[in-house]
Amino acid sequence: MAKNWALALHGGAGPLRNLDHARAERHMAGLLREGETRLARGEAALEVVHRLVEALEACGLHIAGKGSSPNAIGQWELDAAIMDGRSRNAGAVASLRGYKSPITAARLVMEKTPHVLIVGKGAAAIAREHKLERVHSPKQYYTPVITRPVKKGELAHGTVGAVALDQHGRLAAATSTGGLLGKTPGRVGDTPIIGAGLWADERVAVCCTGQGEYFLRTNAAADVSSRVRYARQGLSEAISGSLEDLNLLGGDGGMIGIDVLGHVEVVFNAETMKRGVVTSAGRFEVATMR
Repeated sequence: MAKNWALALHGGAGPLRNLDHARAERHMAGLLREGETRLARGEAALEVVHRLVEALEACGLHIAGKGSSPNAIGQWELDAAIMDGRSRNAGAVASLRGYKSPITAARLVMEKTPHVLIVGKGAAAIAREHKLERVHSPKQYYTPVITRPVKKGELAHGTVGAVALDQHGRLAAATSTGGLLGKTPGRVGDTPIIGAGLWADERVAVCCTGQGEYFLRTNAAADVSSRVRYARQGLSEAISGSLEDLNLLGGDGGMIGIDVLGHVEVVFNAETMKRGVVTSAGRFEVATMR
């Protein structure tokens, strides 16, 4: 009998920007089917989350990778992180400029260096050393999903992410972002911070999306694992509790999570969250609205 596996993706949580999410949902459905095939044939969770986040970066349909917006001085600075739950090895890059796949750069940090987080010119040097594909003309390559906030004072944001459980019981998480629209140069949110924007261990894998400063202040992703481990909460209760803590501070967003038993939860308190789930038990869903 085949062993359990599960996969969840997200394309960001935030204010409603338009009424037609059909293209993004179709693309996500295709990625879920690809992930389903990979996990069903026994591929490692780490490989699957890396591949699917790389595809989410490249599609230009989310505020990550190709769909990112520039910062306040017209530069594209991107962040990403990846984590292997079994070993808790992790890698991240922040304020990366000039390369198409921040998540691939993050994995290089994890596997080719003794470090966890490398930023700015150091991150670019790692990408250059390993010959990652470059962005030679940013204004021609990037196709920003948004060019202005929906309303004055809004923190226009977005992220993509993936969490997976493979047939060997291994969990992994990966996430990538272009950050806030018009952000201060050098600003780093929760996405590349292990424990805040993502977490994976032997119990759970979690990815966050939303107003990064609030996820940083609550260490939201690792908090989910702590609630499972110390309070013995189920995954749904743990994620909801962590988001409630964030909400009390005035933040909004969402999380996708998987536990080692194959339970998948998607919880958000923002207006929308692009998300998708597929499991070996036959669950398949893609949605944006509540």
